[in-house]
Amino acid sequence: MPQLLPLDLAIVGMYVLGMTLLGVWFTRAQKDLRTYFVGGRNIGWFMVLVSIVATETSAVTFLSVPGLSFNPAGGNFTFLQLSFGYIIGRCLVAWLLLPQYMNGELFSAYQVLKERFDPSVQRVASGLFLLTRTVADGLRIFLTALLLQFVLGGVTPAIVVVGVVTIVYTYLGGMKAVIWTDLIQFIIKIAGAVLAGVFVLKLLPGGWDQFLTEGEAVGKFRLIDAEFRPTVDLNIWAGVIGGAVFSMASHGADQLMVQRYLCAKSLGQARLALVLSGFVVLAQFLLFLAVGVGMYLLLEGGQFPEAAGKRNDEVFGLFIVTKLPTGVVGVLVAAVLAAAMSTLSSSLNSSANAVVTDFYRPLRPNREEWHYVLLSRVMTAVWGLAQMGVAYGAYKAGGNKSVVQQVLAVAGFTTGLLLGLFLLGSTKRFVQSWAALTGLVCGFATVFTVWLPSSGITENLPVPSFYKGTLIAWPWFAPIGAGTTVLVALVLQVIAYCVMWRRKRGTSVA
Repeated sequence: MPQLLPLDLAIVGMYVLGMTLLGVWFTRAQKDLRTYFVGGRNIGWFMVLVSIVATETSAVTFLSVPGLSFNPAGGNFTFLQLSFGYIIGRCLVAWLLLPQYMNGELFSAYQVLKERFDPSVQRVASGLFLLTRTVADGLRIFLTALLLQFVLGGVTPAIVVVGVVTIVYTYLGGMKAVIWTDLIQFIIKIAGAVLAGVFVLKLLPGGWDQFLTEGEAVGKFRLIDAEFRPTVDLNIWAGVIGGAVFSMASHGADQLMVQRYLCAKSLGQARLALVLSGFVVLAQFLLFLAVGVGMYLLLEGGQFPEAAGKRNDEVFGLFIVTKLPTGVVGVLVAAVLAAAMSTLSSSLNSSANAVVTDFYRPLRPNREEWHYVLLSRVMTAVWGLAQMGVAYGAYKAGGNKSVVQQVLAVAGFTTGLLLGLFLLGSTKRFVQSWAALTGLVCGFATVFTVWLPSSGITENLPVPSFYKGTLIAWPWFAPIGAGTTVLVALVLQVIAYCVMWRRKRGTSVA
């Protein structure tokens, strides 16, 4: 197993120490929930934009996306089709949902649902968010550990280090520590990806010309797949339609992202940060996919034999520790840590926010602010440990499916349901709480039904053959969940109003 040299270890150690000290620095500012969860609501648009991008492009992006284009079995640039839908979805959120969040003194996205429906809808939505974040971010820790195993001697100790360090600085510093570390981590992450791309080109004998010529010859730069196939996740239909609804859900109904908008100085600044973040994410995906193509060409040319037979998610990490010079390896490992921690710290702070704001504070509304801040810190540690548990479970489960697609599938499974609730909430009180929750349950059952075959669970069950293998690709999970939730709720509410009208009419006639 490759080992890091002392200089590389020193660089990684300095990074970890710096992040921890930054959390300690911001501890003194954490007087109440307003500063701990939304940074005092005085963050400029650029910092909000960076925090959005750093949060959603984690170690999954850094390590797994290059593996998509590297994939010897037909990998290419078609993953970028999702980015087109992401930009559309962000624009819709910016003008349809964002004004609701910026009106008042909200700490949680799900407080909007309490105002529109009742506390039960708020708690169900918040609970779904907590479940999604724990599973998806546990997978992110696992992917980071695939690289850090080369540093720490195994996947398990790597999971512990990533989880504990992130818990510590998020526990201490709150949201301001999260946003400032997001900026530092974003810079390190992008610099690391650019450095990797430079060294890929340097290792190719023909450099940039070889990259373009051979990449084009083997179809690595294919961008658009126009054929509509519901079982395929990377075509233009799934990208634009599924990606747009998925982005509306992930950026409009997920506390992880909404909490960033609540930190902004104004609606205009939050809106600017959100829309521009879509274009930055597109550029990031392009960079990481290009690195993946370069690694494939190195494998085919014999300069990267270590990648033969490895799972696609591991290849970029293997390239870092085997092909890059001392010092640069340390920077790239720190970049992976930065990518992981930027998302995980945001997730922990948002999860703690959800527990305190949506569950505990409504039941204990008259406690001192220091009590809520202390509980928020405890919840930060609790959810961090839960995510580490998911990461360990993923490690023991094994498998070769792309982690980035697993994470997106988990997010699409639940965030579409939450988006359905927020859309129902904009119906001027036409839909009542019971109908919204019934629609949510039906939406969950529908998405679960179409997801189950793709999970592999039905392979050994006595079910019809058509119910084995993928029925619907994951980009369609969010549209199906949101659509079913809204449709069922509206139909049930119309039926209920018709029954009430008939009863009133019958009473008046009698």
